[in-house]
Amino acid sequence: MEAVAEGLWGLADYQEQKGEIGKAVKCLEAICQSDVSFFPIVEVKTRLRIATLLLKHSHNVNHAKAHLERAQLLLKSIPSCFDLKCRAYSLLSQCYHLVGSIVPQKQVLHKALDLTASTGYDLAVKLWSCNFNSQLANALIIEGDYQSSIAALDAGYVCATHIGYPELQMFFATCMLHVHLMHWDDENSVERAVARCDEVWEFLDPHKRQQCLGLLFYNELLHIFYRLRICDYKNAAPHVERLDAAMKADLKKTQHVQLLTKEFDALTDSLSRSDLHHRERLALSEKQSQIQHQLSSFTTLTSTSKGTLEPAYFGNMRRTDGDKLELAPPPIDGEWVPKSAVYALVDLMVVVLSRPKGNFKDCGKRIQSGMHTIEEELLKLGITDGVREVNLQHSAIWMAGVYLMLLMQFLENKVAMELTRSEFVEAQEALVQMKNWFIRFPTILLTCESIIEMLRGQYAHSVGCFSEAAFHFIEAVKLTESKSMQALCQIYAAVSYICIGDSESSTQALDLIGPVYRMMDSFVGVREKTSCLFAYGLLLMKQQDLQEARNRLAKGLQMTHNQLGNLQLVSQYLTILGSLALALHDAGQAREILRSSLTLAKKLSDIPTQIWVLSVLTALYQELGEKGSEMENVEFQKNRMDALQQKLVDALSSIHHLELIDTVKIEVQQFHEVNSNRSTLGPSMSVNLDIPESVGLSAPLPAHSISRLVDLDMGNIGRRGKRKI
Repeated sequence: MEAVAEGLWGLADYQEQKGEIGKAVKCLEAICQSDVSFFPIVEVKTRLRIATLLLKHSHNVNHAKAHLERAQLLLKSIPSCFDLKCRAYSLLSQCYHLVGSIVPQKQVLHKALDLTASTGYDLAVKLWSCNFNSQLANALIIEGDYQSSIAALDAGYVCATHIGYPELQMFFATCMLHVHLMHWDDENSVERAVARCDEVWEFLDPHKRQQCLGLLFYNELLHIFYRLRICDYKNAAPHVERLDAAMKADLKKTQHVQLLTKEFDALTDSLSRSDLHHRERLALSEKQSQIQHQLSSFTTLTSTSKGTLEPAYFGNMRRTDGDKLELAPPPIDGEWVPKSAVYALVDLMVVVLSRPKGNFKDCGKRIQSGMHTIEEELLKLGITDGVREVNLQHSAIWMAGVYLMLLMQFLENKVAMELTRSEFVEAQEALVQMKNWFIRFPTILLTCESIIEMLRGQYAHSVGCFSEAAFHFIEAVKLTESKSMQALCQIYAAVSYICIGDSESSTQALDLIGPVYRMMDSFVGVREKTSCLFAYGLLLMKQQDLQEARNRLAKGLQMTHNQLGNLQLVSQYLTILGSLALALHDAGQAREILRSSLTLAKKLSDIPTQIWVLSVLTALYQELGEKGSEMENVEFQKNRMDALQQKLVDALSSIHHLELIDTVKIEVQQFHEVNSNRSTLGPSMSVNLDIPESVGLSAPLPAHSISRLVDLDMGNIGRRGKRKI
């Protein structure tokens, strides 16, 4: 009977090579369904082979799970077979993970770890122990048990250290950093996790580092997330540059390999001809041999290549090895997210760092490139125009979530970029896309709801609808549990209330700013602090407390310039400080400050801020009696006003305008069975990767709105008295 089994296994291999996966599975299932009994070990090997095929080439997870559960029962009666038992545990754990059964997954992994603990100290035993610890950490993350997850990863790190496997140490070090970034309970522990990654990475041989491409991308991206979180944008930039260079080099290499492969296949076809002369055949064979040698130099086995141990499959089962950026050696063979998602993330990081500096041309290209990549991957997952989350295969939910969250990040940055440039119609279109994606995938994109409301508020504010803007900002506060997001949206709402200009609105603004001001030092980094100081300084200015306003704004400007590098926010800070300098009769400083602000506003194509600066400069030239400069300034201001007015007319006449400013929440039908946390250790998209926008003064619209912001004779507010935080 063993000969029969061998024959069917061979036939299954042949069918798999032809791509006939269904026929391969039928060959193998013939063994399991035979009336004649095979040895238990034959049946176990067959069922493991079936499960592996199903997981690699289909979404039929439950079918694979049934075969693995049967294999596990058979293995209980076999005393040895350590490797087979580990393969069964690993693949069964993956099945439970994919169907969202975390409790049985943890039970299987604990049994697997007990097995490795009682077996010995061989290399294979330690590698399987690393595999099971990594999967256990993953399961614990889904349950939100961060401390236990870190403990499991640390056990894996210790194990990798004992066997002297630096690449594996790096894998566990980066995974621990990722969990710390997701949880962030203690800044010192996050810092130590970053330092450990740096230490292990430096210990790796430079040649090995080049081979561990997956680890390089993972490590650099995690470092960028850390730097963005603490608002250290200056030190995030070198990591982005290294990533971008690595991505371009890998793309170039991939294209070269594809060309060589195409040429190799063409030579193979030519050599198959029977009418070739001997000399011609010899030349073609020699050329084919040269190309084969070149190809082999690109695909030389590295420490992370396939080995004899059965790998554990993470994420999307059906991708080829060339599409993967592997993080660890077999039997882990894992990845964080697919290569295409990593490349999209690199584009996103370039956008995140470039947009606040006004590098819009490059940002536009990167947004287009990233979105194109994502849309191609969504099509592969079957996500076409009519598909909603209720139509998704359960095993495709996590991967769909990865790409959909990335897509929303690109669209968010596009909205922000277009609003900065006063391209309101383009901003509308991107925001409507975000809204439509959310309506189709409300559970997977649940964390995006508050971001969409915030962007609706920013759009409404940009076109002068301040009451509607405040409504959407406050709705965004209600829809998120992120203290940082809540604080920023409260500040944005306060600025919108200040722009309304009446005494009641100013009181509402103060009620919103006050709580944030009192806790602004508790946030990681300076995002919230700089925005809060801006809004509070603006309010003090309106209350005629000019010197105190100047002090707060100067402090906020210094932080924004030194740590954030957000040119729009710097420009707006400078404009208010220029207005204050004029009000305090410091004409020399006012002129210098306002010219700097105008330069920045021009670089950003920020027309509303340009108009705002020009109006203050006009007042300055009037005070100084510089008639020529005043006339020139007024002419330029009129030109800018006309340009802005045309953009506003286009925006307000668009079919999307009323839909976006309407003071109602987005209505969606939730599909509660979808678990949007289907995940390995990434990608923690709930972490806000964005640099803070301007705090909402991007469109202090034509004359009446400008006067609200720069007129220091605040009438009603002055009579109500000055409430202090």
